[in-house]
Amino acid sequence: MMYEHFDNIVKGITEKLNHDPDGINARKKYVLAISKLGKKLYSRDENIAWCGVTAPFDLLSAMGVTSCFVEFVGAMLSSTDTAGFFLEKAEDAGFATDSCAYHRAVMGAVLENAMPEPDFIIGTSSPCTAGLAIVENFAHQYKKDFFILNVPQNYTKDAVKYLATQLEEMTRFVSDHTKRPLSKQRLSFALENFNTSTSLLKEIYDLARTKPSPVDNKFLKDFGTVVALLMGTKQGIDICRAFKDELARRIKKGLHHASKEKIRLMWIQNRIQYPFPINEMLDDLGAKIVVDELNNVTWEPMDPDNPFESIAKRMISIPFSMGTAERIRQMQNLAKAYRIDGAINPCHWGCRQGTGARGLISKGLKDINVPVLNLEIDCVDSRNLAKGQIETRVEAFIEMLS
Repeated sequence: MMYEHFDNIVKGITEKLNHDPDGINARKKYVLAISKLGKKLYSRDENIAWCGVTAPFDLLSAMGVTSCFVEFVGAMLSSTDTAGFFLEKAEDAGFATDSCAYHRAVMGAVLENAMPEPDFIIGTSSPCTAGLAIVENFAHQYKKDFFILNVPQNYTKDAVKYLATQLEEMTRFVSDHTKRPLSKQRLSFALENFNTSTSLLKEIYDLARTKPSPVDNKFLKDFGTVVALLMGTKQGIDICRAFKDELARRIKKGLHHASKEKIRLMWIQNRIQYPFPINEMLDDLGAKIVVDELNNVTWEPMDPDNPFESIAKRMISIPFSMGTAERIRQMQNLAKAYRIDGAINPCHWGCRQGTGARGLISKGLKDINVPVLNLEIDCVDSRNLAKGQIETRVEAFIEMLS
């Protein structure tokens, strides 16, 4: 089912791009690249690793491994309105309904044999223990070997050394399973590609800060999280360059979003995955999401001469890998840089790490005069959606900001 889904997307977007080969179409190219990755995951012709969100996908790619974080599939199931079936299967098997729906959806897919069998599994303690628990459950279901990367929450010399040592151990683990040693040349190329993509990302985010912003409410949706799967590859560079070029073109030609930019918003954590017209509603109210919390570069350039240390520094620098105070500091910096008027925080049901910090986040942004709307919503399970209530609260929030 999922292979056919990704295959249909690839065919459809390829046909559209062929009709307009000179067009930029950044978002289409991005979805095409991600769908091609989806096809590879479900093709059964690859070395597959299911991973935690902050796994070193560039390192795994350099080792010839097709890898992805499991929440990606949960989001895909939700976006195609098929998550409900798999959620029910997981719940019938005893998975609690108050646990994260991303994880319940993919667990239901595992139970229904709708997930490709991995060769091995890489878990990460960041961003959440629930994510670590679900990939551990995968390992038991598939009877596959499981490697855990314990990501420290403090950015110190000892912490970096500790994680770098684990990454070297993970490399040996992967080589044992693929029967291929790590090519230092391929890793060096991957890190150089990563640095090129990083420079482009910085340009993308700088362009998005422009007032009025050239982005619309969907253009950079979940971009920072998902583009990590392509970082370190030539494809990742092409995608980042397409986004940069499109934003530059919009600014140069005055092709800003149709709605007048009355309110500039930050979106905290990840977006709502199932079809729900919140973006259109914000458009009608003159509100624009100019920045997502995770659309941010927090790492220094990779050093090909010290690859494991560089990757460790990057992994620790991601706000979700650090304490809440550091995450809030990053949000405050983004709020000032993008000159936002308010923030929306979808307090995803079952997300202890995200929802549990909402009071501290609200206070932290209030300290710099940025109001926060906390929405009690399940970002994956549409069965729990109180549509009217959410719309009323969003409308009231935007009116208050106005």
